[in-house]
Amino acid sequence: QPSKPKGPVRSIPRSTPTPPRVEYLKSDPARPTPFSDAVRVGHMLYLSGQLGTDGTSGLVSGGIKAETKQTMENIRRVLERNGSSLDQVVKCTVMLTDMSERGAMSEVYVTYFAKDRLPARSTFGVNGLALGARIEIECWAAIR
Repeated sequence: QPSKPKGPVRSIPRSTPTPPRVEYLKSDPARPTPFSDAVRVGHMLYLSGQLGTDGTSGLVSGGIKAETKQTMENIRRVLERNGSSLDQVVKCTVMLTDMSERGAMSEVYVTYFAKDRLPARSTFGVNGLALGARIEIECWAAIR
């Protein structure tokens, strides 16, 4: 028969993990958008969808390849402004208004990543995007 402990039983205090810090990041607080450019949670950065807009907030001309290039450049800027980079991207979600342009988009998209470090990706066909864009990409990235 097991022996009973002598004296009071002491419980071992359990530490409660500290929740990660959450920061809502916006490059231009005066810009009237109903969302953050990115949200930092611990060591991860979650980007809002980016379009192929230039500095004037208009879409670049030239079709899906030009829009994809500008979209990726916009993603690069948001990542770098917030302590990350394209080589830290772990997941992308791509939305296309015309799935027949997936191949042309992918030709440009893959040039932004090392061949052995392609992020996980989902691609969806949608029936419309803001500003009449052909493509929107959102990403998740680690922070260095």
